Amino acid sequence: MASRLTTFGNDLYTGKRSFNFVGGRRKWYAIAIALIVVVIAIPLVRGVNFSIEFRGGSQFQIANVADAQTEPAIDAVHSVVSDTEVKVAIVGESGVRVQTDQLEPAQSLEVSKALAEAYDVPVSEVTSTFIGPSWGADVTRQAIVGLIAFVLLSALVMALYFRTWKMSLAAIIALIGDLIVTLGIYVSVGFEISPAAMIGVLTILSYSLYDTVVVFDKIRENTAADGEESRRTFAESVNLAVNQTLVRSINTSVVAALPVAAILFIGAGALGADTLRDISLALLIGILVGTWSTVFIAAPLYSQLREREPKIRRHGDKVLKERARAAGSTAPAPEVAAV
Repeated sequence: MASRLTTFGNDLYTGKRSFNFVGGRRKWYAIAIALIVVVIAIPLVRGVNFSIEFRGGSQFQIANVADAQTEPAIDAVHSVVSDTEVKVAIVGESGVRVQTDQLEPAQSLEVSKALAEAYDVPVSEVTSTFIGPSWGADVTRQAIVGLIAFVLLSALVMALYFRTWKMSLAAIIALIGDLIVTLGIYVSVGFEISPAAMIGVLTILSYSLYDTVVVFDKIRENTAADGEESRRTFAESVNLAVNQTLVRSINTSVVAALPVAAILFIGAGALGADTLRDISLALLIGILVGTWSTVFIAAPLYSQLREREPKIRRHGDKVLKERARAAGSTAPAPEVAAV
């Protein structure tokens, strides 16, 4: 198995085997656009599920519960306030967290007593807090400001590093697509938009750019080495670079995704840590989407932006003509019809 993978990687690097990522760009663009439309449409139809930090409300934390179940909390809250929405989460092995709409102080006191009675614990084991919606709005505002600053600085640094704004533009477009798709998938599956989820989504931006820069570095190396006598077109050089870094991109993604998946399924799934779930789910989606966009969107888009440059177009035409001439000279002579 390892030998086959090594041979596969060597074949991709030498060009013996190649996937046509650049040539099939129209198909990849169509898939990306369709995916973006779907992940935007679903939340618009179903609505976005914001956490209590964004919509505001009351939260109760019950500790040292012998039998952590969700139903007693729902019944207890509705026994005091019948028309409020209740969200219950099991925290660890003996904790229960209850979130409701904003309650009056007297209602919060009655709910605390009802929850203590429902779980058979002293009232001192029930803590209540009120979270205002302004906190979430403040976090959102700062996140947007930070995102804009990050994108502008990243675009400037990449343009200086690669010495062409077209690489920077292709990387930023792919990055924005990653952000939309990751957030859209996260919302579409019904999870809450919480501050932890926002942190996870913003964190994957750095990973996405890292993967793109690695591939672009190889593209720059290949295209810089190509001279007037090169037998490859610009698009073929870009495609070769993507194939040469394909195994590395996959390996990097797997190594990055494994610990995140472990946190998601063990930390969040088995131990019930909701904050870990929000961060790890956003990270896992973002890693997969970021790897896909680098190979299928960023590199083909960069190639497309450069192919119309006169020098690159002249060289491509020359290579194709020479290739066609060589194919014609080696083709078998046409058969002469018998008279």
